[in-house]
Amino acid sequence: MSNENIVWHEHHVSKKQRAKIKEQKSCILWFTGLSGSGKSTIANAVEVKLNEMGKHTYLLDGDNIRLGLNAGLGFSEEERVENIRRIGEVSKLFVDAGMIVLSAFISPFKQEREKVRKLVKKSEFIEVFIDTPLEVCQSRDPKGLYKKAQKGEIPNFTGISSPYEAPKKAEIHIKTDKILVEESVQIIIEYLQERGYLEC
Repeated sequence: MSNENIVWHEHHVSKKQRAKIKEQKSCILWFTGLSGSGKSTIANAVEVKLNEMGKHTYLLDGDNIRLGLNAGLGFSEEERVENIRRIGEVSKLFVDAGMIVLSAFISPFKQEREKVRKLVKKSEFIEVFIDTPLEVCQSRDPKGLYKKAQKGEIPNFTGISSPYEAPKKAEIHIKTDKILVEESVQIIIEYLQERGYLEC
């Protein structure tokens, strides 16, 4: 389908103005890691803390997105790439709205994460690598997905039958087998505070 007749409509209210009334700087906190690594748990805890601080946030989570926006997508490599592309575009809109958006997705492929990074300004994308050993994730297995994947019931499962390309230079690197959730949250909040995201 051609986009030649589609033109971006400029708004009269800018991203900076939207963020200013919220007394914050908008950004994407992009949580990536294996299934069971703790992405959603930590992202939820960070959002609770930011909410307590009076910040304007929204959490995008893998399962929730697949129940709505991306309900028609499966788990082939092509569909997983499209899943992340759509999430990236939605995250970009939240940034434009002046929000701090927390996106928690396995997002296993480096190239796709980099595409999302390039959708916004350099300072607006913060990659948070939730680095948890595969054996720890398997021992947690909160949804029983690893057991199903090992039986061949789930094809293209990251860490079992599909690769995970770990970030080499994530802005925030957290090893959840070494520290508690509360400590992880503090690391992220301090990063945001030190770099001025939580003030106008």
